[in-house]
Amino acid sequence: MNRINPRLFQACFTSWVAECWPDKLDLVAIDGKTSRRSHNRKTGQKALHLVSAFATNSRLVLGQEAVDEKSNEITAIPALVERLDLEGALVSTDAMGCNPTIAQSILDAKADYLLAVKDNQPTLHADVESYFETAPPAEVEKVETVDKDHGRFEVRNYTVSQVVNWYAAQRSYPGAPRFPQLTTIAMVESRIERGDKIETERRSYISSRALSAAAFAAAARGHWAIENKLHWVLDVTFREDLSRLRTGHGAKNMAVVRHFALNLVRQVADKRSIKRRRKRASWDPQYLLEILGPLQC
Repeated sequence: MNRINPRLFQACFTSWVAECWPDKLDLVAIDGKTSRRSHNRKTGQKALHLVSAFATNSRLVLGQEAVDEKSNEITAIPALVERLDLEGALVSTDAMGCNPTIAQSILDAKADYLLAVKDNQPTLHADVESYFETAPPAEVEKVETVDKDHGRFEVRNYTVSQVVNWYAAQRSYPGAPRFPQLTTIAMVESRIERGDKIETERRSYISSRALSAAAFAAAARGHWAIENKLHWVLDVTFREDLSRLRTGHGAKNMAVVRHFALNLVRQVADKRSIKRRRKRASWDPQYLLEILGPLQC
């Protein structure tokens, strides 16, 4: 594993997913995760940071791109998008991916973008918030969701608008980079109650697709599946953060191996947890063959 070319191995994984699960994608989340113990202070090697694409509805890892640190996600995301078949999908990223170059790379892949906007785009962020504070009711669409779980009460208000003519080319300064094909701006306002504690949060988004409030709510909620259904599972079930592989390409390649395993284990049609499926596969060769057998792609 230390000697295999990681770019070739990642390309093999992407091709395998495309062959075994050829259905068109609807929602795809892109986010990065750091393998905490893959650093080496003695040699100055930084911890491995892997940017992954995750189909949130089918819960499949589609591909990954390894970088040396979180700041390099801006260059890694276009490289990852270029290798995937994303035609017709809505691709979401967190604020790190809110960049005109990344938006254009997603459009070049014949997909649409949904990007979180924060203070890394301060002018745009302020403009979106300012618009929703004074927008006429006829220009916006809203939907509200309520969740109750484990003593937590959360109300989310989703607001969208397709009125973006104020986003003019000269708004900030002549020649400023612009987000291509900006069609929808959106906002999520959440209120979370835990006992006597109340928290409020507001998040802004932009998209190249004309989204209804309900469609935006589904996409914004769906993006967090990459944290809950991928990163959390890798940390807790596969114990990725405890891996101390540091030599050669071992850390990069074993991260891809875990993605292979997770995609396979998730396809089993039983009611066992992923942890129990892995354990049974290690004890029962027949069960292991059932996991591997149907996908002879």
